[in-house]
Amino acid sequence: MDIQIIMGQMLFLSAVVISGLIITRLCRLELSLSCLCSGVLAGLLLPWLEIDTGIRASNIHDLVFYIILPVLIFEAAWHLKPSLLKRWLSPILLLSTLGMLISCAVVATALYFAMAEPAGFPWIAALLAAAILAATDPIAVVSSLKNLNAPDELTTLVEGESLFNDASALVLFGVILSFSINSNAHLDSTFLSLFLVTFLGGLLVGGLLGLAAAILTLLINQSSASNILLVLLAFSSFFVAEHLFHVSGIMSVVSAAIVSKTLLREHEQQLLSDVLSTWNWLAQFFNALIFVLMGLVITFDMFSQQWLAIAIAIPAALLGRLLAVFGCNLLSGRFIRPIPLGWRYILVWGGLRGAIAIVLVLSLPIELPYWWTIQSMVFGVVLFSMLVQGNTTQMLIKRYASSDHSKSETRIQQ
Repeated sequence: MDIQIIMGQMLFLSAVVISGLIITRLCRLELSLSCLCSGVLAGLLLPWLEIDTGIRASNIHDLVFYIILPVLIFEAAWHLKPSLLKRWLSPILLLSTLGMLISCAVVATALYFAMAEPAGFPWIAALLAAAILAATDPIAVVSSLKNLNAPDELTTLVEGESLFNDASALVLFGVILSFSINSNAHLDSTFLSLFLVTFLGGLLVGGLLGLAAAILTLLINQSSASNILLVLLAFSSFFVAEHLFHVSGIMSVVSAAIVSKTLLREHEQQLLSDVLSTWNWLAQFFNALIFVLMGLVITFDMFSQQWLAIAIAIPAALLGRLLAVFGCNLLSGRFIRPIPLGWRYILVWGGLRGAIAIVLVLSLPIELPYWWTIQSMVFGVVLFSMLVQGNTTQMLIKRYASSDHSKSETRIQQ
């Protein structure tokens, strides 16, 4: 694609993001909702003004998958507190692996049996949709947790579970997508081995690159250079993992962020003073950009023609999340570390679908005959998350966050 066209598209998208910021300021809406509205308005105005930006669902895959996604994942991983992450690591890993698989299995089964008759929805399509809907986005919930002074341990649990959940869901999505594109492939034991190699290989590559970035940061010993190196680490860890080693770029980004931050923690004041602000504005811009893209590609036909698919997907996603959280706690509470009951409610209802789900569904090849049905489902679930769950989770946090924390600490001490 011509560089002038790419630059024009980026400037246009940035202008729509700025419009979303203005809407947030004037209407006091949450930023993602404002940017979604801004994108929808831009999509309605462009045909009337006879302007074609060239942005299509078919040509934004590389933008969302190779540019936006590494930034969002790296920023989320960088914010985790290593000491609290270590304390809750076992429940987090259990929720993000077994819990994610439970959620995916429940959602896929519900979608397949509910959609098979009216829409001829195959198993592979149900699995793809389920993998996308397994990815959660806690941005709004974490913001509420911080505003309400919820315990740091709950915030770490929510952020950490979402981050590793997203990473494992992305790996699962990539594996299922490769099977859906290759019509001769079958979901057998090869599926599990490919998942494990992709998952663990990404962790290894990212860990090595994070180590190299930490060494270079200490060698150069300059604050501004640290910013440059970490931004490059986010993109390079994804690229090297995906294109050179054919393992999970997302797991590589997660591992690179955690390893580099852990190794540099003693030099945080000297070398990383500006890093947090850099990642905050980058993540805010790219997260806003995702919702602008959703607004641009969303159509009213989705809700008029695919309303049944959306109506099935919303309760299926909630049921999958419910069984995943409470099912994993049966193991966690017995063998590892129990999750307080109120925190489980927050994890279930606060498991919003947002930017990551949009990134994945926008990356679906339009050659797949069921891509539009899946996109409609995901957009419907994301809107439900934003408008219903996002506006009601705060009540659960007020009621259960602190009280459940004190009760659980008392039981642990006893």
